[in-house]
Amino acid sequence: MSNMPELLKTLQKSYNQRLDLVKASKIRSFDNQVSSIPGLVKLTIGEPDLDTPAHIKQAVVSAMDQNQTHYTAQAGTKQLQSAITGYLRRNHSLNYQDETDILVTVGATEAIYGVLETLINPGDQFIIPTPAFALYEPIITLLGGEVIDIDTSTSDFKLNPTILEKTLAENKRVKAVMLSYPNNPSGVTLSEEEVHALAQVVKNRDLFVITDEIYSDLTYDQRPYSIARDLPEQTVYISGVSKSYAMTGWRVGFVAAPATFINRLRKVHAFMVTCPSSIDQAAAAEAFENGDADIEAMLATYQERRDVLYQGLTDIGLKALYPDGAFYLFVKIPEQFGNDDEAFALHMAQIAKVGLIPGSAFGKGGRGYVRLSYAASMTNIKEALRRIRTALSTGLLN
Repeated sequence: MSNMPELLKTLQKSYNQRLDLVKASKIRSFDNQVSSIPGLVKLTIGEPDLDTPAHIKQAVVSAMDQNQTHYTAQAGTKQLQSAITGYLRRNHSLNYQDETDILVTVGATEAIYGVLETLINPGDQFIIPTPAFALYEPIITLLGGEVIDIDTSTSDFKLNPTILEKTLAENKRVKAVMLSYPNNPSGVTLSEEEVHALAQVVKNRDLFVITDEIYSDLTYDQRPYSIARDLPEQTVYISGVSKSYAMTGWRVGFVAAPATFINRLRKVHAFMVTCPSSIDQAAAAEAFENGDADIEAMLATYQERRDVLYQGLTDIGLKALYPDGAFYLFVKIPEQFGNDDEAFALHMAQIAKVGLIPGSAFGKGGRGYVRLSYAASMTNIKEALRRIRTALSTGLLN
C-alpha cells in the first residue's frame, strides 16, 4: 500500500484528457459555494418551488398498481411518445410521428448530451449565442467539438440573421447552431418574424439547428414559435417536463427530429441509459395529455412574481431585462463592479445574504450581469428585494 499515491498519480495520466479542458458548471459550483451562508435567500437555481400537480403524481400510483415497473422500449413507451406528439401538435403546431420521430430521454440533459454525441466529429464547430445554458459548451468540448461563442449582449440578447451570416462566413466547419429561446438566463425570446429570418439563413445550408425549448410553454406575452416549423428536416427539438410542470426531479425529456436522426440517436441513448424510468414516463404522459391547465396556472404565478421582482429592481435603480419567458431576470451589475459579476454576486451573498448566479456562468454574453430566479416564493422574492435595497442604499457593497 505504500506506493499507492504514486500509482494513483500514474493512473490519473490515463484519464480522458478532455476533462481537463472543462470545469464543473459554475451555476452549481457557485450555488454550492454560497448555500452554506446562514439565512441566505436563494434566487439561484432554476428549480420551481411549486408542486407537481396531483393528477400527475396519481398517474405514478396507478402505474405501480398495474405493475408497470419493468423495462420499457428504449425509445420510450408508446403512450408517452403519442402524448408528446399530441402535445407538440396541439400547443406548438409541430407534426411528428410517434414511434419514428420521438425519443424519450432521462431529462433534457441526456437529450442535449445524446444529440451532441450523435453529431460531433473532431473539429466540428457549433455556434452558441450567449448568454446560454451552461452545459452546452463543456459537452461540445468533451466530445471534441469547437464552440463558436456569439456575444449577443450588443444585439438585444438575440441572435440575428446579420450576425449569423457573418459568423458562418468566417467559420467553415460549422455543424450546427444551438438556440435556446425562451432563453436561460435572460428570459428573452424570439418573435415569429425573427425566427423566420434566422431560418432563411440556415435554409439550404448543410447545417443542423438544435433548439432547446424546455421553457417554450412559459412565455408571457406571445405564443412561442419554433424554428422546427420552418426547418423540420434540419431541426433537432429538445424539451421535457421539468420546468412547465414542476417536475425537475422526475427526469423525463425528449428529442423530436427526423427519423433518420432519431435512428442514430437511439444508439447513443441505448448505450447510455437503456431506457427511462417506466413510472416516470407514465407521469410524463399524463402531463403532456392533460396538463395544459397546469401550465396556465403556473404561468400566471410566475408572471405575478416576474412583475413584482422586475418593478422592485427597477425602483432600486438596477437595470434588468424584461423577460418574455422562462422564470429568470437578468440584471446589470452596479458600475463600481465593472464587469466582475462574480465579485458582485459573492458580495450580495455574503453581505446582503441574497443568492444570485454570476452572468459569466452563461458565456461571454453574460459578463457584467447576474441571474435571479423567480421560481421562488413571493415571500422570498420580497425579502430579497428588501435586502438588495438595503445593501445598495447603505453602501454596504462599496
